[in-house]
Amino acid sequence: MPLPRRNDPTSTFKSLDWPTIIIYIIMVFAGMVSIYAASYDFDNASMLAYTEFSGKQLRWILLSFMVGLVILLIDARLYEAYAFPMYIVLLVLLAITPFIAHDIKGSHSWISLGPMSLQPAEFAKCTTALALAKLFSTYHFDLNAKPSNYVKALGLIFMPIILILLQNETGSALTFMALFFVLYREGMSGLVLFAALFAVVIFVVGIKFTDTITFGMATGQFAVLTITMLVMLGLAALYARRLEVARNLLFWFAGTGFIEYILGLCGIELPGLPIMIGEIVIACIYLVITALRYHWKSLYVPVAASLFGVVFLFSVGTAFDKLQPHQQLRIQVALGMVEDLRNAGYNVNQSKIAIGSGGLMGKGFLNGTQTKLKYVPEQHTDFIFCTIGEEEGFVGSLIVCALFVALILRVISIGERQPTTFGRVYAYCVASYFMFHFCINIGMVIGLCPVIGIPLPFFSYGGSSLWGFTILLFILLKIDAARKNVLAY
Repeated sequence: MPLPRRNDPTSTFKSLDWPTIIIYIIMVFAGMVSIYAASYDFDNASMLAYTEFSGKQLRWILLSFMVGLVILLIDARLYEAYAFPMYIVLLVLLAITPFIAHDIKGSHSWISLGPMSLQPAEFAKCTTALALAKLFSTYHFDLNAKPSNYVKALGLIFMPIILILLQNETGSALTFMALFFVLYREGMSGLVLFAALFAVVIFVVGIKFTDTITFGMATGQFAVLTITMLVMLGLAALYARRLEVARNLLFWFAGTGFIEYILGLCGIELPGLPIMIGEIVIACIYLVITALRYHWKSLYVPVAASLFGVVFLFSVGTAFDKLQPHQQLRIQVALGMVEDLRNAGYNVNQSKIAIGSGGLMGKGFLNGTQTKLKYVPEQHTDFIFCTIGEEEGFVGSLIVCALFVALILRVISIGERQPTTFGRVYAYCVASYFMFHFCINIGMVIGLCPVIGIPLPFFSYGGSSLWGFTILLFILLKIDAARKNVLAY
């Protein structure tokens, strides 16, 4: 029996992952309906009218189907062969975008092409994923083999981030940080993700609790140093070969803390901040001596974590001051430090009112009051989820979340069955992008995250976003459809 041709269209369509395509089609048309509901008023024309946002979105959907079809007809080997050239072309385009793009609310990220505008950052996600997959698929590439491999991988990720930040598009730049989950899948230590989470906790706690005093220092400083001690204890218990090391640390922190508390009751005021830092430093010295004595190099992990916590605590204020005033205000609103319901907090407050008013089953299609009366700005783009929550209620919101979870799990499943490193890494890049957009957008709409302008894939209005995610997904579907031919050869 003859082997199938590498780029046989019949073989490709038979081998497609149709459950993923069905989920994709459901989501894009559900997004179009949601866009119509979000932009509807009582004088609106038909959902398919070109004058409506939904009609314009339908045009983008049909064009996306055509783009997807073209992607499926291209030989899958070309995506790997031209991964780096495509990445370089997009970097050049990102570099010149600020000079040729129009100023839209302070952002220079949209290029006008006649009657339409495109955002190169959305397409850079795809080329960066392809380049990262190509890097990992090179002969004998191992992320942990040598430090230069980390430099190469991080360079591919941070180059588009830097260029997009120059366009004043913080939200689009942050989406590339999702690729750190890919590095973790390919061998990066989980301590890196833990350090990132630890840094976020320090930043949030250090910024939020600055106006109250505890034991002679800002409550945020006291909380961060206490968390640092607990992290040191936990890591020492995990990495020390003897439990007595963690026990000694526990006695040290508990004993000194008890003495400070008693002295405070006696009216003796102590400089809390230097004392707590001193306790951590002495604990680090103890761990270093123990590590040198017993040759336990793993004990340097809690030492590094605790020193990182102390140093990062004192850089939080500087990092916060480097942000733009509107970014600072959005973070303060998200953390509940400032209400500002008329300005920075207005969108999120109205969005939460809309979602909460939907109840269990929602108010019904086109019956939302918050959205119909235009209380929520940008409700057909970044805040599209509030329309779903108001009109379809908790049940409709749950269905949308279930669709995203199903899509992400399906993409991960596709990645795990790939016979090549290129296909696996690319699939995890796609899954990471979807997961980041899904979590951050919904967290933004319900007030858990600052408003940073990240669209909800396939639901938010916009051609660049829809095309970008369609290209990401359909390249993966093509790579997956070609895997049987790869195995046959």
